Amino acid sequence: MDHVLTHLNSSLRLEDVAQAAGFSPCHFHRVFKSLVGETLNDFVKRQRLERALRAMSHAPERSLTEIALDCGFSSSSDFSRSFKARYGVPPSAFDLGEWRKSKRAQMQETVAGEQLRGLLDKLPVGENPDGFEATIRKLPARTVAYIRVNDPYRGGVTEAVERLVDWARERGCADGQWLGYMWEDPEIVALEDCRYDAAVVVDDVQPEGEVGRYEFPELLVAEVVIRGPIDLEMRAIDWLYCTWLPRSGYEPDDQPSFEAWDGMPFAHGYEHFELAVQLPIRRAGSIPARYH
Repeated sequence: MDHVLTHLNSSLRLEDVAQAAGFSPCHFHRVFKSLVGETLNDFVKRQRLERALRAMSHAPERSLTEIALDCGFSSSSDFSRSFKARYGVPPSAFDLGEWRKSKRAQMQETVAGEQLRGLLDKLPVGENPDGFEATIRKLPARTVAYIRVNDPYRGGVTEAVERLVDWARERGCADGQWLGYMWEDPEIVALEDCRYDAAVVVDDVQPEGEVGRYEFPELLVAEVVIRGPIDLEMRAIDWLYCTWLPRSGYEPDDQPSFEAWDGMPFAHGYEHFELAVQLPIRRAGSIPARYH
């Protein structure tokens, strides 16, 4: 999965991905479908379509052809056919606003009780009742050790963090920067297809058991520091994406947004968070290197 996400704009032939995973193509095909629930081809196509939806949401100046090529489709017609097969209409006719609204409602129903659900309502565009301020930072390339949680909105994150903390303490690297990140946008992707990585920055690590290794490139991020409950973090994310980003001259980069913890994760309990929300960005309209 990490190999696919890193090379989503490449051809990603079964033989190449199987080699990266250390299996024969035939055995890899069976193992992948058994564990993931879909074939490699279906997984790759879904990831490309979901990345395209994200770009359609937050990079409106890009044409559908640019988005299609940037997300790994061979042409705009290939993108349109794949999009219609999955969503029922071509991308030009897709009601992205209604889609995101319905997905947001599903997420709220899953993570909050009826009395608290209203706290997670989407922050209206242009409003900033919490006085958020964004700082642009350049982050160096980072290697992380992580434990992945599938379907995280239904639980498992705190337990994964505890296991990774124990792992890091045993190896003397628990003082590194702790991160949480999710490649998928829950307003686009079905909750059961979302994955959350609890991670810690390390000098280097060999994958073992459930602990994986990922290398993030140097990143430019817009950062908002928060001190408060989960609804404050949700409003910070809404403000970054819906109010700050369209006026900033930037668009999201093809990297996940991070929770960068101040100290250990959940050091202040499970209702008060002290962390920075980091949104990877690039100049709006900038052409990725693969277009040159």
